[in-house]
Amino acid sequence: MTTFTIFLHLVWHTLLGFIFYYPLFMSSLWIVGAIFFYFKNEKPYSKYTIPPLRGNERWEGVSILIPCYNEGQNAIETISYALNVDYPEFEVIAINDGSSDDTLEILVNLAKSNPNLKVVNLAENQGKALGLQAGALLAKYEYLVCIDGDALIDKNCVHWMVKHFIRYPEVAAVTGNPRIRNRTTLLGKIQVGEFSSIVGMIKRAQRSFGRIFTVSGVITGFRKAAVHEVGYWSPDMLTEDIDITWKLQSNGWDVRFEPRALVWILMPETLSGLWKQRLRWAMGGVQVMLKNFKVLFMPRQTHLWGLMVELMLSTLWAYSMVLVFLVWFISLFVPLGYLTPDHSPILPDQSSIILIGACLVQFGVSKWLDGHYDQGLGKNYFWMIWYPFAYWLLNLFTAVTALPKVLFGKKGRARWVSPDRGAHQEIKKG
Repeated sequence: MTTFTIFLHLVWHTLLGFIFYYPLFMSSLWIVGAIFFYFKNEKPYSKYTIPPLRGNERWEGVSILIPCYNEGQNAIETISYALNVDYPEFEVIAINDGSSDDTLEILVNLAKSNPNLKVVNLAENQGKALGLQAGALLAKYEYLVCIDGDALIDKNCVHWMVKHFIRYPEVAAVTGNPRIRNRTTLLGKIQVGEFSSIVGMIKRAQRSFGRIFTVSGVITGFRKAAVHEVGYWSPDMLTEDIDITWKLQSNGWDVRFEPRALVWILMPETLSGLWKQRLRWAMGGVQVMLKNFKVLFMPRQTHLWGLMVELMLSTLWAYSMVLVFLVWFISLFVPLGYLTPDHSPILPDQSSIILIGACLVQFGVSKWLDGHYDQGLGKNYFWMIWYPFAYWLLNLFTAVTALPKVLFGKKGRARWVSPDRGAHQEIKKG
């Protein structure tokens, strides 16, 4: 055996070890961090419907911003929920971003009978980032709560967000806890579990260990002064929520996660709609990675090193999986010696069963955590066995596709595209 062969053999088995141990390690880290977050930040408030005030604290005014593009089907319901939040002083600002349907007409009619509702009309589609900026510039309150045009905000959501701003002046943003409304299809049922075990759990863990990778674009509260300081949302970023999170944290602001700040959202229930959504998310992550890679060489940005390393390793893991799959496929026709995998990388074996088991444990813990706020999570646990097969592959291929599309794709302003939002369904609240 030559030195080169030994080296190649070592590299190959290191690659296989990385593919197996990296997701197992991250899953364990997320579970531990999320449980720690629960006992530190959630359990002490478990008996409260709204958070109690301390000393001289008082509830300050809030502007609820709702950017809308072709939301004629959802506008009435979304605006109605926003106008009925249980909060002493607030305004609702709906921004029509050049919609081509009847969104503007619906918003104007709603404003006639609701003095708390203001309507901003942008004649041409400018994109969500500029829509939010327009709303923020017109808002009369310092605290902004931003939700999507199809989201239904929980009546106590604003209280739980504003608590952080009042109590901690270094907090620039508070991301909420989006819950899936449409649960009629397999894709919908799986996403219910995903938003608990991936979105909610990871945010809890990241908050426990340091910083949050991204706020949720569908529900986040902002301190207007902080957003103004960093230049508002970037109109050229596909995921303005990831970008604003990094801009704020890079400038020394704190970003938090509030699991009791609930909002009920619609998600894609078709494969094509899901692919477009996840590809946009992946491309947005790549954009942020390339834009902020320099933080690794900045001693004052050490608080972001962990997030950047995790993002880079996740991208590397996706490409490693594709490489192993290609080697396995080629080995079916051409003997590759030590590089020949013992089994298919996408079919169950001992190692993949361990990963699937860890995934199900993660889902179980997340069900316990978010079950305090969302009824019926247990009914979706059965369907989570399909998550590793369906969504791991989806996220794998979107991650691999995103990098070249960002590097070599057309640059320009990120504008709205009407997404697939599945079937509407009645909300079941916890």
